Amino acid sequence: KMIKDAGFKSLGVPNLKENETNNQKKINLIIMGIIVIFVLYLTMGHMLNLPAVPFLNAHHFPFNYALTLLILAIIFLIYGFDIIKSGFKNLLHQTPNMDTLVTLGVLASFFYSLANMIFTANYATNLYFESCIVVIYLIKLGRYIEEKSKNKTQAAIQELVQITPEKAIRKNKKLMEEITIDEIKKGDILIVKPGMKIAVDGKITKGQSHVDESFITGEASPVKKAKNDQVIAGSLNIDGTLEYQAEKIGKDSTISEIVRLVVEATNTKAPIAKLADQICSYFVPSVIILALIVFFDYLFAGYNWNVALSTMVTILVVACPCALGLATPLAIVTSVGKAAHQGILIKSSQILEMAHQVDTIVLDKTGTLTYGHLQVAQIHNFSKLSNKELMHQVAALESNTNHPISSAFKEYAQKRNLPPVITKDVKIINGIGLQGKINKTTYYLGSYKLLKKLKLANPYETIENEMQAAGQSIVYVVAGKKILALIGVKDMVRTEAKLAIQKLQTHHDVIMLTGDNEKSAQLIASNLGIKKVYADCLPQEKTKLINELLKAGHKVMMVGDGINDAPSLAQASIGVSMQSGTDIASNTADVILTQNNLLRLVDLINISKKTFRIIKENLFWAFFYNLLMITIAMGIFKAWGLSLNPMLAGLAMMLSSLTVILNTLRLRKGGKKNA
Repeated sequence: KMIKDAGFKSLGVPNLKENETNNQKKINLIIMGIIVIFVLYLTMGHMLNLPAVPFLNAHHFPFNYALTLLILAIIFLIYGFDIIKSGFKNLLHQTPNMDTLVTLGVLASFFYSLANMIFTANYATNLYFESCIVVIYLIKLGRYIEEKSKNKTQAAIQELVQITPEKAIRKNKKLMEEITIDEIKKGDILIVKPGMKIAVDGKITKGQSHVDESFITGEASPVKKAKNDQVIAGSLNIDGTLEYQAEKIGKDSTISEIVRLVVEATNTKAPIAKLADQICSYFVPSVIILALIVFFDYLFAGYNWNVALSTMVTILVVACPCALGLATPLAIVTSVGKAAHQGILIKSSQILEMAHQVDTIVLDKTGTLTYGHLQVAQIHNFSKLSNKELMHQVAALESNTNHPISSAFKEYAQKRNLPPVITKDVKIINGIGLQGKINKTTYYLGSYKLLKKLKLANPYETIENEMQAAGQSIVYVVAGKKILALIGVKDMVRTEAKLAIQKLQTHHDVIMLTGDNEKSAQLIASNLGIKKVYADCLPQEKTKLINELLKAGHKVMMVGDGINDAPSLAQASIGVSMQSGTDIASNTADVILTQNNLLRLVDLINISKKTFRIIKENLFWAFFYNLLMITIAMGIFKAWGLSLNPMLAGLAMMLSSLTVILNTLRLRKGGKKNA
């Protein structure tokens, strides 16, 4: 509004252009992928006795065949120009990496193939255009997946900003006016009615209510709020009207602080050094220098220009990183597929390279170790009704309210397929519970305050204390002047959590980190056997602890599901979110457990161990073939009749790739899921 009043036009959040760019990249990948399949069919189809493509048969139409591959290779060189540019830049800055090796191999294969196409009688002899095409496509595909993951994090941050309501009710003397959130000033008195969200951080000046702050604190049960208590923007007001004074607005709010922490953590996350890049930093310059030395050595030894050039190109072709290019990506793709089959969605190849290095696992409580919502935990039935009959009526009454506790009864009824019951005259008793009629009988449901309101004695205080000690919120069921039942609801621990913790603790330090209160946290921790507990933690305090662990040299895996976990998930070495978590948690995390099963953490670590071992083996075989063939290509064994020409170099290159593929397929074996 201010921009418009000043005579300018607001362009809003520039997402449209980014979306268009991402869509175009996706379309390009699909189109190029189809071309890659066509090229592989064209060049290797005859090995599988597949029918040849008309007019492109290498034996009958060599010119058509060669020209088609040349045109497609040029298209892919343009498509992968960013890789080639990066490769040359790194070479010029004396920091050769994977891009440099890819650029070297791709261009050597391309120009050698082009020379053979031009200067040989048979156009289709010794062509390696398909190598350029396949290697470039694999690298572009990997980069697209990683970029997509980053874009999701940015989108999640924008969604997080929008968690606060667009409008609020401001009290102006005795009048009430609806205003936009941007118009709120520090010190304004705001009113929030039941079912509405808190607009800004502030302090209650009048009224009392239950407020759902689970997205910040992780506490599943609504928190009772009264005069002088603090409220947080974005939290949901449940059952009473509150007046509160605006204290923190805009960039000072709790939500803004979480956004800042997420952005900072995402931007400062240290990149993992790639093993292949480390090797390439030595291998690439060595190959270039060696090829040049051999070229001049052959000239000085009296060989003609063609022999010297052919030998140099043979060295470059045999050093082409096809096997090296496959060594890591193929293992990653295979493992990611296997992990997905086991309910583990991995967003980045880096995760598989380092998950086995993790020594500390930090777990949120609500929604991670527990299910994250209230469930019926215990029923003490003192009536003549069966538990099913009693719960049938209670669930029917609770279906008339949106209170978080009511969701426990609704879920109970749904799981047992309880049919609906006609209820009448249902009324909310603010801050206490509700009342309603079923078959002319008036029922009351609520907290212990209900007994005071109805002036009833409580003969079940011992049972009540036991239930409270077990961390349960208690709902009294009253009909007439008699207490029919005490029903305990709580956020239940996941069934597999205890076994998962036991398995993880054999090799890792396990910590619970929660925004919930100390009592609830210790109760769950003792049940699961977790010894280190940090409770009552705000999002920034969680992030601080993760930072301290990282600075102490630990590799930290953070597992969470809520908005309050997002900064910590981004900051940790590896962030893991439950599928049932919020969008910001899922999109900030590196891994999502799609089955909401903590035992998948054990699987993730085991898959990482296997993957890393296979990658190292692949790199060994890739370099072993390269070094062996480079030695032969140099002509060292010519005296014994062992030599290598570009065609045999291409065959050796293919064999090294085949070795890597067969070794990688071992990842698909074994690895049964934990029960």
